[in-house]
Parts: sequence; C-alpha cells; structure tokens
Amino acid sequence: MVTSNLRYLRKQAGYTQAQLAEKLDIKRSLVGAYEEGRAEPKLSTLVNIATLFGITLDDLITIDLSTQKAKGNATNTEGGKLRVLAITVDGDDKENIELVPLKASAGYLNGYADPEFIEELPRFKLPMLGTSGTFRAFEISGDSMLPITSGTVIVGRYIEDWKTIKDGTPCIIVSQKEGVVFKRIYNKLENTAVLRLHSDNPVYSPYELHVEDILEIWEAKSYISSTFPIADLSLDKLSSIVLDLQKEMQKLKKVD
Repeated sequence: MVTSNLRYLRKQAGYTQAQLAEKLDIKRSLVGAYEEGRAEPKLSTLVNIATLFGITLDDLITIDLSTQKAKGNATNTEGGKLRVLAITVDGDDKENIELVPLKASAGYLNGYADPEFIEELPRFKLPMLGTSGTFRAFEISGDSMLPITSGTVIVGRYIEDWKTIKDGTPCIIVSQKEGVVFKRIYNKLENTAVLRLHSDNPVYSPYELHVEDILEIWEAKSYISSTFPIADLSLDKLSSIVLDLQKEMQKLKKVD
C-alpha cells in the first residue's frame, strides 16, 4: 500500500513532491518514483514517512489510508495538528491562491479538507505576497468590519499555531458554528481554550469561539474590492450611518 498511501498522505497534507522530498531529506525524483511504483523506499525512509504523518509503519504498508477516517485532537490549539491542508499548485509546482466565493462558503465547511473540492475552486496569483506561507481568498458578506464592505475578497495566510496570533489581528475564521467570518482575534488560549472575536463596527458585540468549533484560521494580508473607500468618512461616521439605517428599518417594521 506504500505507493497509494504516500500519494494520498502527501496530497492530504498539501505538500508538493519537492516539499515532501525536502522533509524526508531525499531527492524529489525518488518521491515520484515511490508514488508511481517504480521504486521502493528503504526501511529508514518508510520510518521517516510514518513519523512525519503520525501513523504507524504497519498502517503505512498494510492499510488503505484513503478509506480511513482522519483522527485528531479537536481541542489542540495548534491548527496544523487539527487537520491537513489541501492546496493546489500550478505547472511549476508553486502554490495557487484559491478563492472561496460566497456561494461556495457553505460547501467549504464540508469540503475544506477535500482535495477534489479545493481543486474546483477558482485560483489566481498575487506576486506581492511572496512565497512564504499558504494563502487563500474568501469573499465576505455583511458590514461588521467597516470600512471593508460586503463582497470584498480577503486574502489570508494560513495560521498553523493559533497561540501565535497577536491581539487585534484581522483574520478569516472558518468554524462549524459561525461559518466563514472576518473578525479581529483576541487570543485567550494561554489560560482558556477560546478565541475572542471582535468586529470593527461597534454595532456588533464581541463573542467567543471554542477551539473545538474552529476549522481554520487565515491571517488577513490583503483585500480586493470593487468599492473604493469613501473620502472624509471616519469609522465612527460610518458606524453612525449604519446605526441610523438600522433605526429607520426598525421604525418601518413597527409601522408595518
């Protein structure tokens, strides 16, 4: 089962053949040969593969891992240990930025770890972000992070260890409870197993999410919007406008 399991584990972890080769300290051509059945790994390499992916050597060579349910510690605060990350790469083996549009947000909650689902997402490049890290883009909705408007695409860098998040960091948080949201994170993981999420729009109250509910966290690094910022409007003024609109809506509902 080594051939199919190695290919499966690599794709589930989001590694390119070159990245896996670097982690195993072997040549990239050997990874390709192992996955295609043209060569067999040495015992020491098999041990390194099993150690890297946190499985037993027996499972690696005797069980079809693609049919097994993934296991993990859901309360672990290090995102990288919660699950593997599915990615796509271009013809040069460089990572793409996958876009999760609003209409795909609900499906993303179930398909975020499925390489086939990720493969179907639109993808693009942003050279200014560099090559350090894995990036994904999410189209957001709502007015909780004014002046960032609804429909804006937030490009985030994948965060593996959530304990490293600094207070006030704007992030895309993917959770079963809240779906895909864009908030500022205030880290409470030192003493508790929760993250506190804040909106820039004061109309919305802060709330907490337990790490068991969180699937992924992406630190916001850039955004793409077709709406230009309005000149001479501070965040306080924008919030005031939103409040006035909400009051008018409430009055209209009472009249109805």
